[in-house]
Amino acid sequence: MTSIPDVAERYVRLAHAIDAHLEGFVDGYGGPEEWADRTVRAPADLKAEAEALLDVVNGVDDAARRTFLNVQVRAMQTLTGMLSGQQLPYAEEVRGLYDIDPVRDDLSVLDGALAALGAALPGSGSLVEREEELRARVVIPKPEILRVAAPILENLRERTRQRFGLPDGENFSIELVSDKPWGGYNWPLGNLQSRIDINTDLPVLLPTLPDLLAHEGYPGHHTEHATKEARLVRERGWHEHAIQLINAPECVVSEGIAVNARAALMPREELEEWLTGELAAVAGVDPDDLRAFQQASRAREQLKGVSGTAALMLHADGLPEAEVLDFLMQYSVAPVERARQSLRFISQPTFRAYIFTYSVGGALVKGWMERQGSAGFARLLNEPLTPGQLRADSV
Repeated sequence: MTSIPDVAERYVRLAHAIDAHLEGFVDGYGGPEEWADRTVRAPADLKAEAEALLDVVNGVDDAARRTFLNVQVRAMQTLTGMLSGQQLPYAEEVRGLYDIDPVRDDLSVLDGALAALGAALPGSGSLVEREEELRARVVIPKPEILRVAAPILENLRERTRQRFGLPDGENFSIELVSDKPWGGYNWPLGNLQSRIDINTDLPVLLPTLPDLLAHEGYPGHHTEHATKEARLVRERGWHEHAIQLINAPECVVSEGIAVNARAALMPREELEEWLTGELAAVAGVDPDDLRAFQQASRAREQLKGVSGTAALMLHADGLPEAEVLDFLMQYSVAPVERARQSLRFISQPTFRAYIFTYSVGGALVKGWMERQGSAGFARLLNEPLTPGQLRADSV
């Protein structure tokens, strides 16, 4: 039987070889430098290596480790097949890479959500006009973003430390960036460190900032990556967790954790009290505008899957981009520039199937938390659970 270190090394080397063809597949890496070999190899050779690696993985003794590596390497098989020229229907691409089924929204549900949003938004005019007017009243000026973010991060970090624990030495930096297809991003750097980027292409809003910072920082991506590095890599020697891959099932669980991160620390009612009190004073925003925004946000809950539905329209139905853009403008209740940002995200090769990690992963983790509570969320931070394991728990 191949030794355990050899399994991790082959896994990491194959990931970097794939990244040489699809830059961005490796999202972060903190393991041995000599394993990070990006020498270009033929896609057919990489596909054969993924198939051979799966046989090795199936011989790993530890069941939890074997299950995680199995679904990850199966995603590598799918991806190397695509790099070799295999054409997959879009839904099969999503299943092969992420071990989940794509979900399409029911238009009648979306129309009902738009009606609820119309009843919640103050003012007169179209939905987009009224929402943009409200958003403009809760924007944080760009020079103030990091100042306002500081007390939010301090609060979230302390809550995370008390509820779930944090490894000694974890930390991250935070930067403002532009010209990106996403709103925020956490870059794992290894050694319990990461960098959080906040995209300022579109306005940053005070009422969405706690969720953004919980998602990327505490107890979201940064917390998960640092905790797993400490618990799985350093303590158990499972060096496959020194690398993070974009097009793989681990992202479903990771985004599910991040989507539910703020809720794992505080309920919506407590968030609203914090926003309309301390944070309104810090940012100089009218608490009444924040209350109105939160009311509209509750009405928006049924619109979370709009981008995924748009991706299915674009990649599965083959509809023209202009038609998909119109759909995004209508059901995201967004002006054209914000809808184009969403279209840009779901059009990128790296992210075209990734979009479902948010909605499907978010629903899987939310259900897991409802059944298992804080202890269940802590398990997600500490253990290499897979989408299939979360699904099985719900049966």
